Amino acid sequence: MSNLVPPHGSEKVLPLLVTEEIRASEIERAKVLRKVSLTSREVSDVFMLGMGAYTPLTGFMGEADWRGVCDDMKLADGTFWPIPITLSISQDLADSLNVGDEVALCDGESDEILATMVVDELYKIDKDHECQSVYKTTDSDHPGVLNVKEQQPVNLGGTVRVLSEGEYPGKYPDLYLRPLESRALFEKKGWSKVAAFQTRNPMHRSHEHLAKIAIEVTDGVFIHQVLGALKPGDIPAEVRTEAIQAMIDNYFRPDTIVQAGYPIEMRYAGPREALLHALIRQNFGCSYLIVGRDHAGVGDYYGPFDAQNIFDKLWDGALVTQPLKIGITFFCKKCYGMATGKTCPHDPEHHISVSGTEQRRMLEEGIEIPSEFSRPEVVEILRSYYASLK
Repeated sequence: MSNLVPPHGSEKVLPLLVTEEIRASEIERAKVLRKVSLTSREVSDVFMLGMGAYTPLTGFMGEADWRGVCDDMKLADGTFWPIPITLSISQDLADSLNVGDEVALCDGESDEILATMVVDELYKIDKDHECQSVYKTTDSDHPGVLNVKEQQPVNLGGTVRVLSEGEYPGKYPDLYLRPLESRALFEKKGWSKVAAFQTRNPMHRSHEHLAKIAIEVTDGVFIHQVLGALKPGDIPAEVRTEAIQAMIDNYFRPDTIVQAGYPIEMRYAGPREALLHALIRQNFGCSYLIVGRDHAGVGDYYGPFDAQNIFDKLWDGALVTQPLKIGITFFCKKCYGMATGKTCPHDPEHHISVSGTEQRRMLEEGIEIPSEFSRPEVVEILRSYYASLK
């Protein structure tokens, strides 16, 4: 009997990736099916479904699930879910399909067949309603809103069988962990209480401080990197991995950290995405998600702690994995160490604010990065990367 948190809404993790034994024959069979071309976000969602990270979903959402998620953060059966997982197609393609048809889902860039899908439903949505419900704005300058508005006019709902994980297993052999694998690893280590730390940036001193706070109250921390498409200017996963590993090797006790990655594409939905990240980490076996300032936010669309406060609005039993809510962290010159507003009594004039955005600016402009901001071993790796861009 596992001591880890149960998967979300299910007795077991539900990976939709077919077994290796039948994969080749299923791909051959799919070659004669009508093709549906996927956006990068939809490709990411196929991979997440394949590995079981979206348990208990069995495919892309139909209209009742879409509406329930937008309005009440619930699937049609009442299961908690905060963000729609949908697939859109053109009107012409929709006109040629019928309920019960099977289609092949293909990467829009490579044309690789990634999955098959049995069409259960074709429906149209109010895009502004989804944007306002999920992102709290209909402003197209918000990248998540823009993605929704640029969707095709018809949504396709149905059960999915995943046939490929793309390049991820081969490209990130030591980083790519599926939920069943992370759970097995945690159990092997004897961990029952695990805190997840989501990142799409190299870790600076504030991130390090958050992880160490979590280690004090759990068995270990799961540093979980975004491997899906990022914003322009973000640092590639290979560089991030090396920089994070340098921090782990030099500044953490052995066997307190697991570094891994997963193929999600950020939606930048702020509070609702923090809930989705917690749900996903529950499937990976994590009891907690570290939620700091402006988790999964972009621009000024959300308040600094909206992503923490939304957890307080959930009903009992909605989500087992809970947030570790930690305030704004900074280096205090008087304390001579990392602190938060709860632990430091000194005025802001003594504080050095630490952020990924500022670190990127300093690296791009060749400004010296002080050790109070980022560890020298990390800075060395990042400087080498930025030098390679010139």
